[in-house]
Amino acid sequence: MGGRWADADATDYLAVHNPSTGEVIAETPLSTPTEADRAVAAAAGAFPAWSATPVAKRCEPLYRLVSLLRDNAESINRTLVEEMGKSLPDARAELKRAIENCQVACGMPILQQGDKLAGVSEGIDGEVLRVPLGVFAMIAPFNFPAMVPFWFLPYAIATGNTFVLKPSERVPCTMALIAEFIDRAGLPAGVFNLVNGDKAVANALMDSPAVSGVSMVGSTAVCRLVAEKCARTNKRFQAMGSAKNHLVVMPDAKIDHVVRNMITSCFGCAGQRCMAASAIVCVGERTHRQVVERFVAAAREVPVGDPLDAAHADRDVLIGPVISAAARERIHALIAEGLAEGATLALDGRGLVVPGREKGYFIGPTVFVDVQAGMKVHRTEIFGPVVVILKAGSLDEAIGIINDHQYGNGASIYTQNGHYARRFKLEVEAGMIGVNVGIPAPAAYLPFGGMKSSLFADIKTQAGSAVRFFTDERIVTERYWPEE
Repeated sequence: MGGRWADADATDYLAVHNPSTGEVIAETPLSTPTEADRAVAAAAGAFPAWSATPVAKRCEPLYRLVSLLRDNAESINRTLVEEMGKSLPDARAELKRAIENCQVACGMPILQQGDKLAGVSEGIDGEVLRVPLGVFAMIAPFNFPAMVPFWFLPYAIATGNTFVLKPSERVPCTMALIAEFIDRAGLPAGVFNLVNGDKAVANALMDSPAVSGVSMVGSTAVCRLVAEKCARTNKRFQAMGSAKNHLVVMPDAKIDHVVRNMITSCFGCAGQRCMAASAIVCVGERTHRQVVERFVAAAREVPVGDPLDAAHADRDVLIGPVISAAARERIHALIAEGLAEGATLALDGRGLVVPGREKGYFIGPTVFVDVQAGMKVHRTEIFGPVVVILKAGSLDEAIGIINDHQYGNGASIYTQNGHYARRFKLEVEAGMIGVNVGIPAPAAYLPFGGMKSSLFADIKTQAGSAVRFFTDERIVTERYWPEE
């Protein structure tokens, strides 16, 4: 904080485990609210000079950061895999998207331009300026420790704000490493600050009167609390919550291509991503029969193992561990509830043991069939390698299943029919839509965010949406009389 590395004042530490082996690889200091306040004070002190810095100069450290991230990509990727458990290809894709967001933010001289209308009245002009607000804070999740902070960080800094980041206490090492490169990129002291800790630090950031806005990604239950807390103190907030992303398969879909695509979408990152598909809706009896047969067969072949095992290093699809023993037990409990509700396990991933990694937190690919809309395994974001397959009699029924769900993050349709695709795009209540794309996560040049209980915010993130969140519209009405 304030441009200096400092030992935490914390007396309590949280062990960080490699989820593939169960071994402790680091300890997170559980910093105090006082330390969070110091970080906010450093950011507030840096704001006046930084906001007055020309926008092109604000972008220069981001250009340097892009190069540093690229040059050190593999060390970041391996750190990420070691503490989070996703595959190396997934980690590489994650860091690539983080870099893309930096690159987009480097376009701030254009993105932050306002509007002007000459002659709004006799001799009077109107103008809209996009100006920074002050200190912003971000509370990061465990599943994308490199990428998710970069949905916010580069845009906040490039628009002239200062920033305080709290990484997830479960995966602090990735951002600690990236912060070294941010430090080397040459930002003035106090523009970027990093504070480790748990909800005590998060609450301190939200409670601070010097913080103008908060961004976070987490469960819907936590997002609702964040939104309420920030609204009470008139802070801006972006709270991106839970998801249950649906894939609809129409009778005309190219089944071979579809199954390959769905496997990646459902089981990448062990299902621990907000854009993971976890519900497949098959339209028609024949489609349902084909998908169940082929998808279950393909899922059975997906390897499970330690992503840092040389045998798995470059696999495109690999199910690594879930983040913790507690997460594994929660997923096991939800699978048991699905069985109690009457769903059928076509593939059961419980009890899987990876040789040599017996203490790892692994769950194999798991597929439920005979699932009815509204069952708990359909309502709940399981956040693991668990997929439910439903059957619909028509596209109307499939759309109804999606729209009746509480979450509206992402949804995709597999079809060659433009009429089906157009209806899906216009009628489905989800923020991000895919057509023959299993993970409809937008590129960094486009907005990112869901609908309904998947998003507590008026403004999405990334690109132009991020600029709107991190700036205020200052409306100027001006007139000048001629000199006498």
